[in-house]
Amino acid sequence: MPKPRKSAFAHMRKKGCLATGVVALGMLLAGCAETQLAVHGVKRMGGQTQPTQIGNYKIGNPYEIAGQWYYPAVDYEYSETGIASWYGPKFHGKPTANGEIFDQYEVSAAHRTLPLPSVVRVTNLENGRSLKVRINDRGPFAHGRIIDMSRRAAQLLGFEKKGTAKVMVEVVESESRQMAAIAQGKAAPAVTVAEQNTVTAAPRDVVETVRLDDGPITDSGAPTTSKIKLTPPSAPTSSVSTTPLEGTVEEVSIVEVAPVPPSSIFVQAGAFSIYDNALNLRNRLYDLAPSKIESIDVKGTTFYRVRLGPLNTVPEADILLERVIATGQNGAKVVVECADGDSAKSGC
Repeated sequence: MPKPRKSAFAHMRKKGCLATGVVALGMLLAGCAETQLAVHGVKRMGGQTQPTQIGNYKIGNPYEIAGQWYYPAVDYEYSETGIASWYGPKFHGKPTANGEIFDQYEVSAAHRTLPLPSVVRVTNLENGRSLKVRINDRGPFAHGRIIDMSRRAAQLLGFEKKGTAKVMVEVVESESRQMAAIAQGKAAPAVTVAEQNTVTAAPRDVVETVRLDDGPITDSGAPTTSKIKLTPPSAPTSSVSTTPLEGTVEEVSIVEVAPVPPSSIFVQAGAFSIYDNALNLRNRLYDLAPSKIESIDVKGTTFYRVRLGPLNTVPEADILLERVIATGQNGAKVVVECADGDSAKSGC
């Protein structure tokens, strides 16, 4: 992943000696300036083969890119839906944000805030494929993307040729803790078979949908209609390569497949603890696209989210997102909602 200028997450070069071990005969070489481990051989975690390297443990300081602030932190309850992309040949062989060497043939990914390394389960909401992935880099920094997969990971999840996919990303706590301990030179906590085989259930939001009229609303309601068309470029602008992967790739990565409900793409313009603030934002954006206000309970606090859509395609969502950001809503993002009966839920 390209790193932002003056970012706290600039690529780190490997310093001094490497720590070998972790697999069987673990042994730290003396004189290392900082904790850095290289895993020689293949480590099994949750039935999935892990790559042959684990870089520095890194969280990092808050940073700003294009007016958007990001706050790296440990979050074992992290779960988010959105759009995934992938990266490969251009960055193959280059350092990642935590000092590893990016290998497009391994299963890995870049994330903007989770600790490095972390383990997440990524589920493709378009085909039901899911895969445990190691986060070892920072990114993506393009608007409207929540995770950047290695080319191999995108291939296994079935969206390499398409370039993007609607996904859910969930932290796998036990394996993330184990990775963090290994990367810091500590004894890795035991991971039980039950923990290895457990897929974190997606949280179900408590959602109350405010009546969606045809335009801006007041407390009494007033109908209007948005007729703005979101027309993506007629010719595809993606430069995604569809050539087969070359090189040796382990084929033991576990891809699980399960049914997924229908899902829709929305642009979330903002979320507020005060309903009137959400209402004001919805009224300001009413002419961009149909919109709604949803309430969600987060640890006892109710938040009101302003969402525009649904959108039919990722390019349409990208266009609408840029228009919302242009109004000053730098925190706007693309989200995916999965249908559950007659109501839309943000958790899939």
